[in-house]
Amino acid sequence: MTWTLGIDTSHHVAAGLARDGEPVASEVVPDTRAHGETLIPLVQRLCASVGIAVTDVSAYAVGMGPGPFTGLRVGIVAARTLASVSGRPLHGVCSLDVLAAQWVDAPPEFVVASDARRREFYWALYRDGARVGAPQVSAPETLPGLPAAGPVFDDPAGPRSLDAGVLAACWGSLPPVDGEPFYLRPADATVPKARKSALPRLRAPR
Repeated sequence: MTWTLGIDTSHHVAAGLARDGEPVASEVVPDTRAHGETLIPLVQRLCASVGIAVTDVSAYAVGMGPGPFTGLRVGIVAARTLASVSGRPLHGVCSLDVLAAQWVDAPPEFVVASDARRREFYWALYRDGARVGAPQVSAPETLPGLPAAGPVFDDPAGPRSLDAGVLAACWGSLPPVDGEPFYLRPADATVPKARKSALPRLRAPR
């Protein structure tokens, strides 16, 4: 029996389990600003709900964004740490691709979008179920006028929330993301520049 744990923090905090390639459990903690404090207890609770320990997980799958820098990084670091400590493989995929995979009866062309803050969306175009090009970030009015899925829509035609159980089950059928996550823009927090001293400069005596 093979257990795969899926983790995604590109929007909400989501974790899910798949057994032998079939999703069996998932949970989402919405609208949290405490990703770090929420994620590990969620993983432990989810594993306990199906009668396994975290050490029973055979592989990990993680959403690589796009998403806001800090929240997305929490999920990726946690997944990398769990995989490294346990010696299990880790598989990264685009979070928008997971939402697209959840849309079973999707139209030939559609859009998947998530909240990028600053009045912008992360989004990608899909044709026949496959992503066309790389994810983008732009204002909502720039999105193509197509059926849409994702948490930024009040009444989307497709799935609204990412199911991390599906992530755990279907990562192998999605394009891998082995390199850098889809941050798409730098972190909001930056290192402050050194302040200029208000004191007058004194010349050292010669």
